[in-house]
Amino acid sequence: RGVPQDDKEAVRWYRLAADQGYADAQHNLGVMYGDGDGVPQEDQEAVRWYRLAADQGYARAQFNLGVRYLEGRGVPQDDKEAVRWYRLAADQGDADAQFNLGVRYDDGEGVPQDDKEAVRWYRLVADQGHAIAQNNLGVMYEKGQGVPLDYIQAHMWYNLSASKSSGEIKGFAVKARDLLAKTMTPEDLSEAQ
Repeated sequence: RGVPQDDKEAVRWYRLAADQGYADAQHNLGVMYGDGDGVPQEDQEAVRWYRLAADQGYARAQFNLGVRYLEGRGVPQDDKEAVRWYRLAADQGDADAQFNLGVRYDDGEGVPQDDKEAVRWYRLVADQGHAIAQNNLGVMYEKGQGVPLDYIQAHMWYNLSASKSSGEIKGFAVKARDLLAKTMTPEDLSEAQ
């Protein structure tokens, strides 16, 4: 506030705090090295800082470390290691980690494919208003994957997703909701809405 943005100066202060063991400063340095803000973009250096913060239980760093393992940026690509870090962050309530765990269980990457686990993680984050998770729950209910087949629930989740999203996700949710509506009774549609 009132100070011009200076990424190099921010790096200097974050480094002072990070060297004293402050996890949030370590995480912020990881972000800066990952994006090349105020420092050269270096994936391995980003991972080093994320790991220092993640090892202290810093949820956002755990999530970002999971992303690095999933993408193989600065570390060897490893789905199981990505899931391990996502779970640590998800158990602390990190919504992005919860969503990514849902996707891992849905696709069976890094964990055995398990529709019920996918639904469990999607629901946690969908209840927080995450539009893509809401859309994915709609798919699960429409197909009866991990939950009983339920067009009313599917319509409801598609509708929620459509109301909170934009672009491609909104288009998919609207199309799926409207196609589903054609197969539903007026009473079922009323209940879904």
